Amino acid sequence: MMASTRRIGSPDAKNRTVLLDAAEQLMLEEGYAAVSSRNVARKAGLKYQLVYYYFRTMDELFLAVFQRRAEEGLKRQQTLLEAENPLRALWQFDLDAASSGALTMEFVALSNHRKVIREALVEYSRRFRETEIEIVRTVLRRYRIDPEVWPPEVVAFVMAGVSRTMALEGALGMTTAHDETLSFVREHLARLGDPPAETVVDE
Repeated sequence: MMASTRRIGSPDAKNRTVLLDAAEQLMLEEGYAAVSSRNVARKAGLKYQLVYYYFRTMDELFLAVFQRRAEEGLKRQQTLLEAENPLRALWQFDLDAASSGALTMEFVALSNHRKVIREALVEYSRRFRETEIEIVRTVLRRYRIDPEVWPPEVVAFVMAGVSRTMALEGALGMTTAHDETLSFVREHLARLGDPPAETVVDE
């Protein structure tokens, strides 16, 4: 079967961005089930035919909404090593990402019904995790902390897991032990202080 040659609008077009914004707002306000071509167009103040001018299918629209935010997160994550205290910056990044996770939760629910979204979630989660592990590995090396005692993979997983659990529980109105956990992490990050600059040793 020949691939479709139907013209698709430019990915940089203003109307495409407006449609993405509208779809995202609908997901946050009413849930993914409310996202239809007509509802998105109505929210955007555009004709519904434009949805299919910029996106061949609704899957493409959902995927574009997800990828836009995921790429923004990856770009921000990749700058954390430039922070004065990368470990503290990573912890704050995890907290911020988790606390704004309503959209992510909608995509998780949607992934149960759309394979392309599930595959994208897995791929971007893997990329986030790998970058996080490398950040932790680099920072622990600067502190001269033995990776056998504090494996970077485990530290990264725990930091992300704790922040997501707190965000999920907070969304439900359950905050028992949250303040104590935040204080504990802040105190121990403060004890570490800022890491020494990484030095290069000539061989």
